[in-house]
Amino acid sequence: MSRMWWRLASTALLAIAVSGPVAAQDYPAHAVRIVVPFGAGGPADIYARYIGEQLQKAWGQSFVVEARPGAGSFIGTSEVAKAAPDGYTLLMMSNTHTVNETLRPNRPFNLMRDFVGVAPVNYSDLIMVIHPSVPAKDLKEFVALAKSKPGALNYASSGLGTPYHMAGELFKAMSGTDIVHVPHKASGDARTAVLGGHVQMMIDAITTTAPTVQGGQVRALGTTGKTRSSLMPDVPTVAEAGVPGYEATIWLGIMAPAGTPKPIVDKLNAEINKVLARPETKEAWGKQGAIPLAMSPAEFDTYLRSDIEKWAGVIQKAGIKPVQ
Repeated sequence: MSRMWWRLASTALLAIAVSGPVAAQDYPAHAVRIVVPFGAGGPADIYARYIGEQLQKAWGQSFVVEARPGAGSFIGTSEVAKAAPDGYTLLMMSNTHTVNETLRPNRPFNLMRDFVGVAPVNYSDLIMVIHPSVPAKDLKEFVALAKSKPGALNYASSGLGTPYHMAGELFKAMSGTDIVHVPHKASGDARTAVLGGHVQMMIDAITTTAPTVQGGQVRALGTTGKTRSSLMPDVPTVAEAGVPGYEATIWLGIMAPAGTPKPIVDKLNAEINKVLARPETKEAWGKQGAIPLAMSPAEFDTYLRSDIEKWAGVIQKAGIKPVQ
């Protein structure tokens, strides 16, 4: 081969070798989009804006949050999957996505094939409540009641595949109870059903439900994290109250299209983790019941795969039919 060919080949290889670090060093050179595939004003939207504001302060480039809800989060997620893998289009996702890997097999993307994990953001515990008319003072009594009347009790959620629904199915599987799922169009509708006594139980967000617990409109049986919630420290966890090992949270994270250069992913991850480590972040989020969740990209990848496997097992055991 000619000397000219070798010179061109060497130049090309050198360009490939340095493109990653140079891209990371210059990144971001213009505005970055964070697509939220859920409704505006919800937790994903709120925390995406917080992270975007902090990254903008750190790097001097705009981080624009765009809500793209619809089709069970598919519209916004598909848009990011098709975006250029250059770090300028990011996805704010949640464990709804890891559930959908099993529940919705005909989705137009595969989470672990079409995306790369950048960083988790935070997680929030939930709380299990029942209507005061239910003759159970605590979780053990509720489990005993449910076992004595299979299929007689029911629980509300904001829809099939939502974290609230899956938390309920996990509880059923681990407690050995038969409680009927009653899906609603939105969380507000589900809460109204429980407050009105039309549905006996619900697993809901602590921040939203705490006032109704304090007002005696519902009775708290347990929170869903590994440890007690700082918002309601007098309420035991479901695990300590009678279902050992139980844990179900809502968590959020950021992903990028597959093929996004690792140096850019690492740079985003490092800066996001700095934001999560700040005392003011922990304090502000703590008041909302959210706890920062810091990991490396590799750790987040493992976390995602484990969560997909966890909910696949719950869906299979519960006999939930995949949505076509």
